Amino acid sequence: MTSEHECFVYIVLPGQTKFVTAGRFRISEDRGGAVRGEFVYGRSYLRRNDAVELDPTELRLSTRVFETARMGGFFGAIRDSMADYWGRLVIERHSGHTRPEEFDYLMEGADDRAGALGFGLNVEPPAPRRQFNRVLDLGRLQAEAAAVVAGDFAHGGPDAAQVQELLLEGTSMGGARPKAVVQDDHVLWVAKFSRYDDRWNNPRVEHALLLLARECGLSAASSRIESIGGRDAILVRRFDRNWSRNGNGFNRYRMVSALTLMQTDDSQAGRVRWSYLLLADEIRRVSASPREDLRELFGRICFNAAISNLDDHPRNHALLASDREWRLSPAYDLTPSPVVAIERRDLAMACGPAGRLASKANLLGGAGRFMLDRDEAEAIFDRIAEQVRASWRATMRREGVSEQDCQAISSAFLYDGLFLERSAAIDV
Repeated sequence: MTSEHECFVYIVLPGQTKFVTAGRFRISEDRGGAVRGEFVYGRSYLRRNDAVELDPTELRLSTRVFETARMGGFFGAIRDSMADYWGRLVIERHSGHTRPEEFDYLMEGADDRAGALGFGLNVEPPAPRRQFNRVLDLGRLQAEAAAVVAGDFAHGGPDAAQVQELLLEGTSMGGARPKAVVQDDHVLWVAKFSRYDDRWNNPRVEHALLLLARECGLSAASSRIESIGGRDAILVRRFDRNWSRNGNGFNRYRMVSALTLMQTDDSQAGRVRWSYLLLADEIRRVSASPREDLRELFGRICFNAAISNLDDHPRNHALLASDREWRLSPAYDLTPSPVVAIERRDLAMACGPAGRLASKANLLGGAGRFMLDRDEAEAIFDRIAEQVRASWRATMRREGVSEQDCQAISSAFLYDGLFLERSAAIDV
């Protein structure tokens, strides 16, 4: 072997607040460049009556040694716990290296990463984190985030400790925007900041879209707006955390992305499997309430088409387990994509027999995969489309989005092609 890395994998069990050691992860590369990942559950963990699986696809509870050569040797549930684009940028700024190894991204990531997993070199897990930045710290955090974006921080520099504070806040499913985790009373929020190159007030637009989704009868993350020094930040409540009933810390919920459920990745080859239809099949297999979750997922596809959320990739969908059972998580990371085309727009994932085409005909063509008949699916589509058409602008204005910004994003909402029946779906 030319290289080998190994760590222990910890998990916070349902209803608990402290990590226990679940198993061991090893990744190795031979002289020919072939990479293999291995994971094995610990014997003492498997003997626990409250032991739970790391994910419902690859790593079910078993005494076997799991192996994978996919995704550079990283199992999906472990990859979901790794830093996203923003977290990786912070790790790079902090370490001074522009290209750390993938294993470094895993180990340098936050203790408070998304989901219930943790990683370390010692068999005994660390104590869970108990102190977080407060809402009152948002001004400082926003300034530090802006400095990271600008590349002003360097390893060992005077602000390295501040970079470390942001490093502790990275989550793996929050996208590329600068962010930090803050605590308000016994609630954790992901604070997502404005950027200097934003084309509109992203925090207020995202907040309004989350509200609009709920007005359409969908399950979406709770959010609020905080203004700091004349700039806005959106605070999105973390749905993978909940203050424990006995008051001794946060319960952590297991969380896996749609990438993991569909056993695919971000590569060009992996994108062939980016499909709401395949995701529906997996949800039907693993969800504790598949009919309810599939109905919800179909509604979100309709909503994404209605607002031209063309960033609806598999990392922006997840399953959550607050106990032993897996359910579809609330919607998050909703973004409009105003574009010029008025006759055709594609979602990030295939949504019907005509592929990624975001038209009513194509969406209804795949209704059966969501355990819906055509009449049920059409009723859901029409209700959501009409709600968006009737209230998107009023919702935006009510939540403080300027008229200028409304005009900038207006072409995202209910473009003409959404209702065109002349699509490939009709001929399938």
